[in-house]
Amino acid sequence: MFPKDLLDKAARALDAAKAKDVRIATAETCTAGLVSGCLTSVSGASKIFERGFVLYHDSAKATGLGVAEEISRKHGAVSAEVTQGLAEGALKNSTAGVAVAVTGYAGPGGGNEKNPVGTCYIAAARPGATTLVERHVFPGDRDGVRLAAVGAALDLIVKRLQ
Repeated sequence: MFPKDLLDKAARALDAAKAKDVRIATAETCTAGLVSGCLTSVSGASKIFERGFVLYHDSAKATGLGVAEEISRKHGAVSAEVTQGLAEGALKNSTAGVAVAVTGYAGPGGGNEKNPVGTCYIAAARPGATTLVERHVFPGDRDGVRLAAVGAALDLIVKRLQ
């Protein structure tokens, strides 16, 4: 189902979590569970992947997992601040030791001057550590943007665990 390069990234993320003896949680908006799906496509993932949260409707992604409404109002549902809040909220609502969150505009609609279609924010959180947040603008159609975001999320899990 997923291309080999993404499955390889998922395997690396699972191996990194296993090496740290932690489980993984996800919080996804524009990828709608694709990060979780990619991780669980790897044999043995059930020992490492704990749970995934999909927050797709604007109201869910703007205030899901404890993100304060004023943060969404001030920065927008697709922002570094909301994505950080979703990653940290996934940690608080699980027993995982690392969580990754993805927000973005996959297209063809959405986007704005600051964050055009293709913009995705990825955040990875660990207890007691600074949450890493990255902004990407991926080229391509809706599916291409979403799969690129999956790859970036898997890479950020590994980076946060190093």
